[in-house]
Amino acid sequence: MLRFAGIQLKPGADKLKNLAQASELAVKAVANGANLISFPECFNSPYGNQFFAEYAEPIPEGQTSKHLSKLAKEQKVHIIGGSIPEKDGSNLFNTSLVFNPSGEIIAKHRKMHLFDIDIPGKIRFQESETLSPGNSVTTFDCNGFTVGVAICYDIRFPELAQLMRLKGADFLVYPGAFNMTTGPVYFELLTRARAVDNQVYCASIAPATDREAGYVSWGHSVVVAPTGQVVDSAGHEEKTIYCDVKKEDIQAVREGIPTWKQKRDDVYKLTEA
Repeated sequence: MLRFAGIQLKPGADKLKNLAQASELAVKAVANGANLISFPECFNSPYGNQFFAEYAEPIPEGQTSKHLSKLAKEQKVHIIGGSIPEKDGSNLFNTSLVFNPSGEIIAKHRKMHLFDIDIPGKIRFQESETLSPGNSVTTFDCNGFTVGVAICYDIRFPELAQLMRLKGADFLVYPGAFNMTTGPVYFELLTRARAVDNQVYCASIAPATDREAGYVSWGHSVVVAPTGQVVDSAGHEEKTIYCDVKKEDIQAVREGIPTWKQKRDDVYKLTEA
């Protein structure tokens, strides 16, 4: 069995404090039986174009990579390191690292779809002003399960989730920071939709709400079963949510409603470029 813990924490301006808080909460999650942990998007820094360059690190030489490697090894747990600003040459990326219980990086996902929106009178945000997009479909093996990882705005693109399912995904994890405009409308809805579309467990893990931040996260982390039912969720405050991911539940949904065997490949087909 895979026991997942999604840690909704409130990052601030002090990177060392953010990392220390993440470690403290991860240790508690392991004590509660978790063998796969995810942090939120930009868990080690404030979120915003004005912060990405300041907090960006090389991988794996950077402070956060080393910290998460040590934490995974000490706690003997798989860790999805939310996401962090990554510096690679002259480019900046929004990147999620996955560590195994030996502390090794076994997967890296660079946010593929950059968050460029403009809702008049409510919010404008253009990640592409500072970040470059990734181009990989990311999965990894964990305790007999295949887990797919993508970041925040990636969840709006069902094709990416379908490609992860084609790679064998049983569980999709999206570290994400929806805001106070889009979060109430879409955050849980999209998580449930990706779970139902692909007959997988699906989790979206957000930073807790900090109303004094320049970019205010909606919070409300959530993990959903393949039926679309919410297993556990948070509100605005810091909280760790849990889910026991079970093969038999995935199989029951896929056998009862075998949509993936009923796709019309003679009419349409999704392939990875």
